[in-house]
Amino acid sequence: MLLGTVLNPINSSILAVSLVPIGAALGAPPSETAWLVAALYMATAVGQPVTGRLIDLFGPRRLYLAGMALTGVAGLIGMLAPNLGVLILARVLLGFGTCAGYPSAMYLIRSEGERTGRDSPAGVLTALAVSSQVMAVIGPSLGGLLIELGGWRTTLAVNLPLAVAGVVLGMRRLPRTPLPPRAPGERRMSRLDLPGVTLFSAMLISLLLFLMNPASTRWYLPVLSVAAAVCWVVRALRAPEPFLDLRVLAGNVPLLTTYCRALLAYVVGYAALYGYTQWLEEGRGLSAAHAGLLQLPLFATAIVAATYSGRRSEIRGRLVVGAVVQVVACLLLLLLDSHSAIWLLLVVAFAFGIPQGLNGLALQNAVYYQSDRERTASSAGLLRTFTYVGAMITSCLTGLFFAERADTGGLHELALSMLGMAALFLLITVPDRALSGLGGRGA
Repeated sequence: MLLGTVLNPINSSILAVSLVPIGAALGAPPSETAWLVAALYMATAVGQPVTGRLIDLFGPRRLYLAGMALTGVAGLIGMLAPNLGVLILARVLLGFGTCAGYPSAMYLIRSEGERTGRDSPAGVLTALAVSSQVMAVIGPSLGGLLIELGGWRTTLAVNLPLAVAGVVLGMRRLPRTPLPPRAPGERRMSRLDLPGVTLFSAMLISLLLFLMNPASTRWYLPVLSVAAAVCWVVRALRAPEPFLDLRVLAGNVPLLTTYCRALLAYVVGYAALYGYTQWLEEGRGLSAAHAGLLQLPLFATAIVAATYSGRRSEIRGRLVVGAVVQVVACLLLLLLDSHSAIWLLLVVAFAFGIPQGLNGLALQNAVYYQSDRERTASSAGLLRTFTYVGAMITSCLTGLFFAERADTGGLHELALSMLGMAALFLLITVPDRALSGLGGRGA
């Protein structure tokens, strides 16, 4: 479960240090290599809930093994890619291949709890959250080492041994799930609601493409997204077994609120990770190495916060503390200027690390307890979708406020937008009675 879960974050973090050598080797400017990042995010945002729905229908083993095999194929294609177009294709395949790990893990945790009669997932859920944080820390260092040893192609080749290990472990350890019965002449894939998947994908992809580069000349993308959303809603309300059952979701207000919290939290989190780091280099004048070192306390604090709080299963307290500290961290950004002391920069990193660790774990656990039992995997996949939409919104904000360069004025404008989202996160968390007792001993 851990191996499948970390494949996506490790491929995301490794890419951060390989974009420049890839561009130099293939003669591609940053505007083109940016598609390598967007390709993974879009494939994952679309693929997570789709793969999760397939896992809910057919069990985790088949989808996990298929995802691992696709990850290996993507790594091989990327390693041999002759040009940027093929490499982008490899990243799309990699995004879809790494989609199966996290929904499979969430499905298995719940099914094992039902099988054994001991629904005590706190330790495993904490391990899933912490492992992703650890990969985010070591990913850039691992990528730098791989590039130093064998060039940028090794950052794709690393997926080959990981995929082989995943297939071997999956075949040996994952339980076999019997296929659900079907009526005579019925195709098994007919339960997936392919029209619903297509409309959902069109809605999400057109939205993400616009967020990548918002401009008045691209007005047709949000229009297409809204049109696809309307058609998808109509389809979901009429289909006997829709891809995402909006009627069930509409009746599950606590789960919808958790998704809204996830979107807000990850916009702030990604802005702290990418926007703040960009300012450290251009606005504060630090080298890339020093800016990277100043982000290590953020990751370290997030790991400690998630590990320590994971000993307790209660969720509401974690979210409230994370929300309050997130507001404080955004306010601290408004104090920074081009001459800010290093100690203040470290305080900012520590402040953002606390909510990153607490909120990430609490949101994951909330989805586990709030989701419908029959749609655990697809609900978990949808949480990752909101995560990556948050990342794309962050990209849009940093492009807006750092249009020319990441100066202090742009950082303060970014901080104000982050503060608004952090305040909204706090406002919908503190009075939420649905969180009371959630994840406790009787959950």
